[in-house]
Amino acid sequence: MTLLTVWPETDPDTVELRTEDPAEIGDVLKQFGVRYQHWPLRELPDEPTSEQVLDAYREEVDQVVSAEGYIKVDAAVMVPRDDDPAWAEQARAAREKFLSEHTHDDDEDRFFARGAGVFYLHLGEKVYAVLCEAGDLISVPAHTTHWFDMGTRPDFVAIRFFHDEDGWIGDFCDTDTAERFPSFDQLMAAR
Repeated sequence: MTLLTVWPETDPDTVELRTEDPAEIGDVLKQFGVRYQHWPLRELPDEPTSEQVLDAYREEVDQVVSAEGYIKVDAAVMVPRDDDPAWAEQARAAREKFLSEHTHDDDEDRFFARGAGVFYLHLGEKVYAVLCEAGDLISVPAHTTHWFDMGTRPDFVAIRFFHDEDGWIGDFCDTDTAERFPSFDQLMAAR
C-alpha cells in the first residue's frame, strides 16, 4: 500500500500528513499535477526480462504511451544478489545517482510491478514522500524538484516511460535537502 508523508521543508521531524488512503494520496498529489494510479498486478518470473514485464502490462503501457506520447519504454529490474559483490556495487551506484535533489526536462512516469521506491517531491515549502509499492503508477511532471530512493538493498521491478531516447537527464540542485529527510529504509522500518 502506498504511503504519503508530508513535512515542512525546514523540519523533517514534524510530520504534517501521513496517510495510506489512496483517494487522499491522489487528491493531495493532483493539486501539483502529479498523476497517481493503481494498476492490477500481473504474474512475473522471479528475475524477469524487460520484455517479459512489458508484455505482462502491454494493455496499460499502450494506454499510457497513447495518452502521453512516450517514445521509449523499458523495465528496470533490481533483484538482490547477496552473493555477488559486483551487484552490491552496481546497486549502490544506481541508488546514489538520484539521491540528491534534481529536476528533469521531461515527466518521470514509473510503474512499480514489484517492490518499492520513494519519490520525494519538494513542492513549495513542503516535502512530499510518496512510498510507491507494487501496483503504483506515479507521474512526476517535468521541472518538479525531487529525488528518488530505492533503499540500500534495492528490490523492485519498474516500468519507465520516456519522451526522449536518452532517458532522463538530471539537473542537480546542489542542496542538502535530501540528506535531512528520512530515507527509504527509515520509512519502511517505521511502517
